[in-house]
Amino acid sequence: MRPTPHKAIVTSALAVAAVVAALLPGTTATAAEPTACAPAQLIGNGGFENGTSPWTQSSTGVITTRAGQSAHGGSGFAWLDGTGATHTDTLSQSVTVPAGCAATLTFWLHVDTAETTSSTAYDKLTAKIGGTTLASYSNLDKNTGYVKKSFDVSAFAGQTVTVAFTGTEDSSLQTSFVLDDVALDTSAATTPGDTTRTPAAPSYTVSLTSNSTGTSWTGHESVTFTNASATALSEIYLRLWDNYHGTCSAPPITVSNLTGGTAGALSVACTALQVALPTPLAQGQSTTIGFDLGITVPSGADRFGYDGAFSMIGNALPVLAIRDGSGWHLDPYTNNGESFYSLAADFKVTLDHPSGLLVPATGTSVDTPGAGGRIVTTATAAKVRDFAWAAGPFSKISGTSPGGVPINIYSVSGISSSSAQSMLSTAKSAVDAHAGRFGAYPYGELDAVIDNNFWFGGMEYPGFVLDLVSTTALTHEIGHQWWYGIVGDDEYNSPWLDEAFTDYATDLAQGLTGTNCWNNVSWASSAEKITNSMAYWDAHSSRYSTVVYGYGKCALHDLRRLIGDTAMTNLLKSYASAHWYGVSTTAEFKAAAQAATSTDLTSFWTTHRIDG
Repeated sequence: MRPTPHKAIVTSALAVAAVVAALLPGTTATAAEPTACAPAQLIGNGGFENGTSPWTQSSTGVITTRAGQSAHGGSGFAWLDGTGATHTDTLSQSVTVPAGCAATLTFWLHVDTAETTSSTAYDKLTAKIGGTTLASYSNLDKNTGYVKKSFDVSAFAGQTVTVAFTGTEDSSLQTSFVLDDVALDTSAATTPGDTTRTPAAPSYTVSLTSNSTGTSWTGHESVTFTNASATALSEIYLRLWDNYHGTCSAPPITVSNLTGGTAGALSVACTALQVALPTPLAQGQSTTIGFDLGITVPSGADRFGYDGAFSMIGNALPVLAIRDGSGWHLDPYTNNGESFYSLAADFKVTLDHPSGLLVPATGTSVDTPGAGGRIVTTATAAKVRDFAWAAGPFSKISGTSPGGVPINIYSVSGISSSSAQSMLSTAKSAVDAHAGRFGAYPYGELDAVIDNNFWFGGMEYPGFVLDLVSTTALTHEIGHQWWYGIVGDDEYNSPWLDEAFTDYATDLAQGLTGTNCWNNVSWASSAEKITNSMAYWDAHSSRYSTVVYGYGKCALHDLRRLIGDTAMTNLLKSYASAHWYGVSTTAEFKAAAQAATSTDLTSFWTTHRIDG
C-alpha cells in the first residue's frame, strides 16, 4: 500500500526539433535544440579491456591485467606507480568535446600504500583535462576498494583536450594508484542558452558548524551568479524557504552581515529576501554576494525538522529566486507539495560536526578530521537545483548498482537491518531502471535517509532522498532525480511536470502499464485540470494526489498507447536530453509529443485536461 501522498511520493530547451518550433509560432527558443548535442561517451577503451589504444602510457604495463591489483569491472585496469622507488607514470587520451554539450568526466580510483603517515602526502596522482588540474590524490587517500570520482568539464565544450593522469612516487614505500572505467559523458547543455531565466549559472560556497546535536548550524554562504537576460539586473531575491516553519519574529533561517549588496525587506511570509545590487548587472556580467547564515532546526519528523537524535535539513540554504519574462517568481511555500523553482547550480558545502554524527548530503562527500575531534564533511555537487543534508547517529550500509552508482542507505533507530537491505536493493534497481530510460545518473553517489516517522512519506533532493520503508515510494523519489532534478520545472505552477512524470517512471520501473487507469477518472469540477498550479491544489488539497499523480500518470500511459511504445520511449529520452539541467514547460512537452507522432494530439490534451 502506498504511503500518505505528499510533495514527492504516491503513489531549458524550447524546441525539441525544428518541427517543434513550427508548432509554437511566435515563441522564442531559449536553448539549443537536442540535435546540438547527442548524448555520448567520448573516452575510448575506458575500461582498459581492449589493449592500450587509444591511450598513451609512459611505459608498457601501466595498462595491465597483472596480479597484485584488481579491476573495478572486467579484467583490465591502469596501474600507476607502486614501485617503492622514485618513479613517475603517465596515462593520457585526447578527446573532442562537442560544442553545445554539458560534459562530465568520471573514473574509479583505488589507492593502496605502504606509507604509514596520516599527515604527509609523499606520493601523488594528478588528474587533468587540458591545462586544468581537476584533482590531486595521494597516499593519504588510501582505501580498501574503488571510489568513483566525478567532475563537470562542460567548460571544455567545443575543444579538443587531453585527459591525463600523472602519478609520482618518492624514494621509498610504494603507493599504487589504480584507475578503471574512465568515462566522459556528454548531454545537451540547455541552461547557458536560456536568456529568459536569470540569475544564471549560480555557484554556492557554504561553510557551516553545528552544535553537539546537529540541530543548529552557523557559518557563511556566498553565491556567484551571472545575468543571462538582456534586461539589467538591479536586484535579486534569496528564498529562505524554511522560514515557513517558524515566525517572522523567530525565523529558523537568519541572514546577516550581507556583502555585495544591500538587504531589503523580507516578504512572502519572510521566505523571500530582497537584495539590491550596488550597480545594475548587465547581460553576461557576474557578481558575488555573501552573508552570515544561521539555521535552527525545529522539532518534527519533517523535510526540515529533527526526529529524536536525527535532523533532516532540506531547503535550509538560501537560494536565488528566478526572474523570467513574467517577472520574479516569489510564490509562497506549500506544505502540500513543492514551491521550489531554481536553476541548476554548483555547490561546495563544508559541514563541521561532532564525530558521533553521520552527515549524508547532496553531492559527493569526503570526511576529514576537524578540530577537537570533530569531523568536517565536504560535499561538492555540480548542476543541482537544491542542496540538502541530514545529521544524526544513523546506521549506514552501502552498495553499488549494477550500472555503477554508489548508494548509501542511512537508517534512523528502529529501522531493521532487513528493511535497510531491502531499501538498498530497491535503490540499486531503481536508479539503473530510470537511467536506462532517461539518461545516465549524473550526481555521483545517491544517499537515502530512511525514517518510518516521516508524515509526508518521502521527499526528493538531488542525490539525496528522504523516505519510509517502501519500495514504491523509494522508486518514486529516485525517479525525481530525473523529473525535477535533471529536467527542472516550476514546481509551484506546474507540479504535474515532476510528479506525474515521476509516477509514470515508477510504474515503468515496476513493470506496471496503467492498463485502463484512465477509465477510472472522475473530475470533481470543470475547473479541475492535471496542469493546475499549487495555488489551486492548496485550495483543493484532497484532490491533489488523485489528479496530479494519478490522473497525470494515467494520461502519460494513454499517450504511450496512442503514439506507441517505441515513440514514447524515444520521446521521453530525447526530451530529457534536450532539457538536461534546463527547465521544462507544459507547452514544450506538448510540442515535443506532437512532433513525435503524426496523430493530431489536440483532442488528447483536451480530454486529459492538459492545458498550457
